[in-house]
Amino acid sequence: MGFLSLVIALLLEQVRPLSEDNWLYQGLRGTARTVERNFNAGETQQGVLAWLILAVPATLVAWGGFALLLRLHSPIGCLLWDVAVLYLTLGFRQFSHFYTDIQAALANNDLPLARELLTLWKNREGAAFNATELGVEDISRIAIEEALVASHRHVFGVFFWFVLLPGPSGAVLYRVADYLARAWNPGVEEPFGRFARQAFAVMDWLPVRLTAVGFAIVGDFEDAMFAWRTRATRFGDAARGILISSGAGALGVRLGEPAHLYRGALLEPDPVIESLPAVEPSPAAMRSAVAMVWRSLVLWMVLLLLLWIAGLFG
Repeated sequence: MGFLSLVIALLLEQVRPLSEDNWLYQGLRGTARTVERNFNAGETQQGVLAWLILAVPATLVAWGGFALLLRLHSPIGCLLWDVAVLYLTLGFRQFSHFYTDIQAALANNDLPLARELLTLWKNREGAAFNATELGVEDISRIAIEEALVASHRHVFGVFFWFVLLPGPSGAVLYRVADYLARAWNPGVEEPFGRFARQAFAVMDWLPVRLTAVGFAIVGDFEDAMFAWRTRATRFGDAARGILISSGAGALGVRLGEPAHLYRGALLEPDPVIESLPAVEPSPAAMRSAVAMVWRSLVLWMVLLLLLWIAGLFG
């Protein structure tokens, strides 16, 4: 049933994408700000309590609805509940409109529009970023990097936790933890948001590596593994470094170089990358990155299908 739920949710999300300003996301943002304002007195334990107040009830609601329908012996109800929750938590279209619009702007040689869209995208994720002086290569590079990270957080990470925990509870837990880790002052080391960042880092440790392995399998495996081993530690964010370095090697594209901005720090060119048969980022490389992400999704869906079939006949 989990496999069928994922397929239906992904198809539904492609046909009718969820708006990023939907009432549920607005409610989460507003509640997170209210909880932070009322609980943040500069202590780590207050951040722990605030995280539990938000993450645990949301997860229990997702699990409780599924458990109730299961107890009522309603497989169709369980399926619909899974699909509904996955539709709210899983999907490419929750971030891909920026990427697609940047591709279109570059294809039309509209560099000012591409810069504006990239600035909006990065700032929406909480970064202090300005793309007004970037050229086509740098815009393509950063857009690919953001797409690799976003595809993991919106698709593959949710996918992993949905499969791991009962019903759709894992998908809800992962998305709430991801949001709180980014929303509660991720750019500074302050006590209140420390637990949210640490909790998400622990939750994301294995999914990040599985996503990177998926990129390697559907791309250039040897170069992906080499880039992962030699370049991932150069990023301030370990998970981001793994995703971008493995994706760069799998695609054969130079990523994470001078234009890459992370928390205000500019990465210098890396001599290691010169040993890889990589090309400069471009609109064509952006198309290749999208294709690689889709191939990776198909890979994991096929593996889940095989497990589902094995369960039916086991």
